[in-house]
Amino acid sequence: MHGDICRILSLDGGGAKGFYPLGILREVEALLPRPIHETFDLIFGTSTGSIIAALLATGLSVDEIHALYKEHVPPIMQASGKAAKTARLRETGATVFGDAGFDTVLTGLGIVATKWQFETPMIFKSKETQAYGRRATFIPGFGCKLADAIEASCSAYPFFEIKSLETTSGDVVDLIDGGYCADNTALYALADATVALGHAPENCRLLSLGCGHYPEPKRGFIARRINSFLPVQLLQKTLEVNTSSMDQLRRLLYSNVPTVRISDTYDKPEMATDMFEHDPKKLSLLRQRGVESFARREIDVRRLLLDEG
Repeated sequence: MHGDICRILSLDGGGAKGFYPLGILREVEALLPRPIHETFDLIFGTSTGSIIAALLATGLSVDEIHALYKEHVPPIMQASGKAAKTARLRETGATVFGDAGFDTVLTGLGIVATKWQFETPMIFKSKETQAYGRRATFIPGFGCKLADAIEASCSAYPFFEIKSLETTSGDVVDLIDGGYCADNTALYALADATVALGHAPENCRLLSLGCGHYPEPKRGFIARRINSFLPVQLLQKTLEVNTSSMDQLRRLLYSNVPTVRISDTYDKPEMATDMFEHDPKKLSLLRQRGVESFARREIDVRRLLLDEG
């Protein structure tokens, strides 16, 4: 903690559109006097946001994360079929995180996944102080590896396979993408800050980053036929509705929390994209849009994080 202030970073899900918040975070990192993991007391994320959150919380710079995204995201999104996508996601997790557990994390981390059977959230946390109860038996990340928790959070069924995990308590849970219960994790992070950590809402500072909103890509005849069975559009709409409703609840329940929310909307045809984008040029454009979005809110971000009046 930095005095009485609790600084929170919340990162939405959005698949390949995670390049957009990476553009924002590049600028955020540059203005801070300390690394991001030393600035924020809590970093929460869903899906692609969980990847960025975990990498930041383990001390990587935004440029290092961007390099990993450029290397690994296009092959995952370009893979054909859920088995191939899942295999590449799992291989990437093993390559990037190895066997590291939540005890290696340098700040408060929250990774959101969804329990398949119970249709409820499962939030992997790094610190005992984030627990609402049962602190005596708290184990970081339920004893799971970072790579496995992140894979669960990214398992956007039916485009990825359901992730089965066993916790150190012996529970076997089937998990899917955290976006089905909270594509925007700000409410969960604020609950940790105000309930578990005991901060007054007015002493919290929330930076909430989305992945932007874009026109739907045009698809050829064959792609339209395939997507009639597993529509990407329906999944995207589900996650976007979830994101909007969670943000409305955040504004209602935590209206006294100083907050900057960045997730701009684009309507030009050249910005058409979705969560499975794998064109390097389009992904670079998303990152550039993130930089521009930060520029429009720079004064607000400085005031939020650096207490500049």
